[in-house]
Amino acid sequence: MSEKVKVTIDGITVEVEPGTTILNAARQIGGDIVPPAMCYYSKLEGSGGKCRTCIVKVSKGSEKDPRPMPKLVASCRTTVMDGMEVMNITSPEVLEARSGVVEILLINHPLDCPVCDQAGECDLQNLGYEHGLQKTRYEFERRTFERIDIGDKIQLHMNRCILCYRCVFTADQITNKRVHGILNRGDHSEISTYIQTAVDNDFSGNVIDVCPVGALTDKTFRFKNRVWFTKPVDAHRDCPTCKGQVTLWYKGADVLRVTARKDIYGEVEDFICNTCRFDKKKTADWVIEQPTHISDTSVIASNHYETMKPLPVIQTDLRLQQANKVELEKTAKF
Repeated sequence: MSEKVKVTIDGITVEVEPGTTILNAARQIGGDIVPPAMCYYSKLEGSGGKCRTCIVKVSKGSEKDPRPMPKLVASCRTTVMDGMEVMNITSPEVLEARSGVVEILLINHPLDCPVCDQAGECDLQNLGYEHGLQKTRYEFERRTFERIDIGDKIQLHMNRCILCYRCVFTADQITNKRVHGILNRGDHSEISTYIQTAVDNDFSGNVIDVCPVGALTDKTFRFKNRVWFTKPVDAHRDCPTCKGQVTLWYKGADVLRVTARKDIYGEVEDFICNTCRFDKKKTADWVIEQPTHISDTSVIASNHYETMKPLPVIQTDLRLQQANKVELEKTAKF
């Protein structure tokens, strides 16, 4: 086994395997020093290097060559070296550059958060709140596109797209028939198909989960509810196509939508099939496990376990009632 290398990020040292990127080294430390990432997705080979939100400053290249790197680098694409020292939130230069990146991402992105189904779980919304500027310097007309239905379950709203390429990588790597991709070049680039072809395969719905903004949305859920008015519950079923491990989003006794489970970085743990996502929206279809853990920094937590009025599926199960109580204590407002 190869010898581990040491890297220091914002004054915290961690040992990682050779070949580990700065971003993944920071994720091993955790907390606020983890750079944001809009295009990188650990489950998708080749992702990263598109959005530049994860840029950091390498103040020391390595023990052998201590010279700093002359420019800010994308942490998702830069591998660590033994003795490397990295600055993220401790560098004013990084924070200023990241604000500029956010400004660029928002140049063409419409401010339609009040009507966007991604609101409340949008990475760009969080990024704009944390690093965005109060106003934009962009004075030209924004580019606009017509909404496109790609199949009967997915709608593409290119106005919101930030060209992170996640949906393209997802279709390339987990389906056997990709019919969409990047068309044109430069500021004319867009996600589309040459003909309005339906994206139709067993795992096409996963492009919805990987999209960090509201560009690809679930037509069966659009405008039905705000996510912070729903209560997510982990569940599973014996599915012949995928692992069948999902999150059910309840409003009362009704399942409004089904999504794949995500980790703390918003990345899908296991991709799910379209049957689980779109066709199994009854409690009887699933084995309920527990209330989904929601970070208390998320807006979803504000209505998650606010009261001890559990969901109908929890009311008759003592084990789930206890889990609901535990989650309530975690998110109690003082």
